[in-house]
Amino acid sequence: MAQHVRDIMTSQLVTVEPQTSVTTVARRMRDENIGAVLVTEGDELRGLVSDRDLVVRALAEGGDPEQKTVAAACSDDLVTVTPDEDLDRAVRLMREHSVRRLPVVDHGHPVGIVSLGDMAIERDPESALGDISAAQPNQ
Repeated sequence: MAQHVRDIMTSQLVTVEPQTSVTTVARRMRDENIGAVLVTEGDELRGLVSDRDLVVRALAEGGDPEQKTVAAACSDDLVTVTPDEDLDRAVRLMREHSVRRLPVVDHGHPVGIVSLGDMAIERDPESALGDISAAQPNQ
């Protein structure tokens, strides 16, 4: 029986507006123990920013991170899936586009996110990635 994205996606989203400072976003990631947040304007998905994006696109460039907004650090050329899509399609998209996370949208509105770690926990929980992804976070 085919599984769908909705079966494993995280539906408790953390979102920020594009004008949010990268420092604020980094703190939210730390406090929520997550590696990515969705960038939204109202209820519309505008981008995704990962911890790596913050380092490579914002901090490494120098300047005051309080003055830099997440709009400059986020990925806005997004690959998305819907909750009803088959997990195999989500895996193919991740491979084709070399991404670790896919925003899940329903009629253009974000409803979840599915990650490589979610896939590993579901499909191969005994793998190193599955084991690490299921472990309690380091504090």
